[in-house]
Amino acid sequence: MAKKYDFLVVGGGIAGISFALKASKFGKVALLCKTTLEDSNTSYAQGGVATVMYEPDNYEKHIEDTLTAGDGHCDRDAVELVVKNARKEIDQLLEWGMDFDKTEDGKLFDLHKEGGHSEFRILHHKDNTGFVIQESLNKQVRNHPEIDVFEHYFAIEILTQHHLGEIVTHHTPNIECYGVYALNQKSNHIHTFLSKVTVLATGGIGSVYQASTNPAIATGDGVAMVHRARGVIRDMEFVQFHPTALYHPGDKPVFLITEAIRGYGAVLRGQDGKEFMQKYDSRGSLAPRDIVARAIDNEMKIHGDSFEYLDVTHKNAEETKEHFPMIYQKCLEYGIDITKDYIPICPTQHYMCGGIAVDLNGHSSINRLYAIGECSATGLHGANRLASNSLIEAIVYADVAVKHAVPRISQITHNELIPDWNDEGTSLTEEMVLITQSFREVEQIMSTYVGIVRSNLRLQRAMSRLEILFRETESLFSRSVVSREICELRNVISVSYLIIKQALARKESRGLHFTVDYPKKMEEEKNYFETIQKRKKHPKK
Repeated sequence: MAKKYDFLVVGGGIAGISFALKASKFGKVALLCKTTLEDSNTSYAQGGVATVMYEPDNYEKHIEDTLTAGDGHCDRDAVELVVKNARKEIDQLLEWGMDFDKTEDGKLFDLHKEGGHSEFRILHHKDNTGFVIQESLNKQVRNHPEIDVFEHYFAIEILTQHHLGEIVTHHTPNIECYGVYALNQKSNHIHTFLSKVTVLATGGIGSVYQASTNPAIATGDGVAMVHRARGVIRDMEFVQFHPTALYHPGDKPVFLITEAIRGYGAVLRGQDGKEFMQKYDSRGSLAPRDIVARAIDNEMKIHGDSFEYLDVTHKNAEETKEHFPMIYQKCLEYGIDITKDYIPICPTQHYMCGGIAVDLNGHSSINRLYAIGECSATGLHGANRLASNSLIEAIVYADVAVKHAVPRISQITHNELIPDWNDEGTSLTEEMVLITQSFREVEQIMSTYVGIVRSNLRLQRAMSRLEILFRETESLFSRSVVSREICELRNVISVSYLIIKQALARKESRGLHFTVDYPKKMEEEKNYFETIQKRKKHPKK
């Protein structure tokens, strides 16, 4: 028997829980988590939340910094929406129990500065901001009378007219979402969740790559489901590699060294001990992430290095330990005292700037379906995300999505014609090794051919390899009883296909998409930055 709700939210990070808490005032909410509430991308966010707080900062500076980092590909309306609504959503986080660090006198919030930011505007809690935000949200949502939390429920498919026997294509007008099929991983039973409004907050795609700062659950499930449902996906070629992840081969997820440490004063050095970022950008170690990641990658290739260094040894040792206790402790576990030793780092997959295309209300191309957080493509990040803009985007878009959805639910009824999941003719697969090996092949293909620097030849080779895996996996899926493992494999293949396809379609180097076939010269990047700087100093009246 189907479970019926006014609002169905898939994903338990900051985006999903924020929506659930706000929507619960207007109807019954189901919140589905693939694992538990504690295990989300949000929990792994170290740096903080970018918000205009005090002078000399202002909205226009934050907007311009975001546009600059986005390399001319941002939607200005989306940027303004997030920047101008950020402060009231910070107040909401505080109301929900979030504790941001304050200055010594306790009167003001202590703000960090990160790469690409012209002012100090990063609210934080030490170097584990996301973890503390997640904790405060979990306390609010657990035992909430209007929110039913379903942990260990894995969303398999969103329900549309396709499940009523209609042929649905990318050209079908008015595709509608009626809910999801979800696998209860404890009972292995597939439940039908019917909803008036469905919200995808399924996070990132890190598991597509061999090394990522994302948790293992980041398999791009929301993007893949919408793609199969013939919804619009955009900007998938813009995959962000964080410049400074701790170099320790074999770690999954890879430990992130927050960008805030460079805002604090850490500098990048080669293995010869010399600084190198001034060769690439006048902002040095505080240039935007795409530029810094490519610079480190280039230095590694020039010298044949597996890593370079981040140096914070010149800063006060006690102050460093106070500001970055988690990084200090983690590095100590590997015999690195960051107050005395250089930190070995290398760029690692970190964030997806593209995803499910949504409008300024967080609404997708499929009726009754919203997407918020990292799985969505709002236009805020453009071709490269400005540091610490993601958490604030998630909560701002959760708010606008609730405001858009609530007036509509009174006019929507549940579609009770949706049949239960049919697994007739399938059997338990004894070939789990095939799924595991195929997953590793996807990671290898993407890491080898679709990384920081690309070429059409590499992308085409990746596509041809991926097509074989796609055919094999779909054949296995059609005859197997559904499991989380095979669904995740389908999803990472789907996401990889979209990244490659949209990378091949972009005949230029822009932001995070850098191709040797259409290289953007370093001089062009410098000229673009200088133009932006002039615009900031002499704005149009």
